[in-house]
Amino acid sequence: MVIAVTERLVISEISIKEAPFFVQLMNTPGFLKYVGDRNIKTKKDAEAYLKTRFLKSYKDHGFGYYKMALKEHIDRPLGVVGILKRDTLDDADVGFALLPEFEGKGYGYEASVEILKLAKEKFKLTKITAITDPENMKSIRLLERLGMTFEKRVAPFEADKELLLFVKDL
Repeated sequence: MVIAVTERLVISEISIKEAPFFVQLMNTPGFLKYVGDRNIKTKKDAEAYLKTRFLKSYKDHGFGYYKMALKEHIDRPLGVVGILKRDTLDDADVGFALLPEFEGKGYGYEASVEILKLAKEKFKLTKITAITDPENMKSIRLLERLGMTFEKRVAPFEADKELLLFVKDL
């Protein structure tokens, strides 16, 4: 289901059929370095992850992560963008990930602006957060461009290093 259309992108709910794309996305050098190895190596791994994380989030919270695709190539995902409500953070957080060949073209910003609008208008969130690796300068710049400000360092995951927490009132 399409949830938003921007100048260049179609943002829609993720389905199990995107499992091969998820294997690819979650094993890119940037994802592995800054997000971590989620041990998604096969289509079956990706299907299980999508069911227990992304599809479950739609059901439990009414929002989640969505696939991004160019309008002229709607069947070829180029990345994900969305909102998650994690048990380890007080507020929902926005996130994004792109295949390397689509980075640096403004797609993450374009999609994130639309997701923040939806967070406020459709999902009625009043505050949004984001977490990122302190070394991920591309992500930090994007969060700042979205009007988010650094609040503090957090360690929201077991045995994980500290991450930067950014916030924005919607």
